[in-house]
Amino acid sequence: WATLDEAVGWIRAAGGQAVIAHPGRYAFTDLQSDALLDSFRALGGTGIEVITGSHTPDQYAVYARIARQTGLLASRGSDFHGPGESRADLGSLPLLPANLPAIWQDW
Repeated sequence: WATLDEAVGWIRAAGGQAVIAHPGRYAFTDLQSDALLDSFRALGGTGIEVITGSHTPDQYAVYARIARQTGLLASRGSDFHGPGESRADLGSLPLLPANLPAIWQDW
C-alpha cells in the first residue's frame, strides 16, 4: 500500500490531478475526515468525488459542501464496472451542481 504522500506524488508526477474517490465509503470520524482532507490538500490533492454510485443523494450534498468549504474541485463518477455489477447504470447519476467547480473545468 502506498502512503497518501506517495499516491498524490505519483499522480502529480504523471501530470494528473489527485482526487479523493468515493469519500462516503470510508468509516472516518469527522476529525479523521478533516485530517485526511487537510493532509491531502497540503500534499497537492485537488479534488473530491461528489457524485458517485457509492454515495446516497444526501451524501451528494455533504460532499458538495465539503468541496466548497475546502476549495477542492468536484468530480463525478458512476463506479460503473459493467451491466449488473454496479449500483447505478452508466449516465444515470445527476450532474454536479452548476455552481460547483469541476475538476475538468480547465482541461
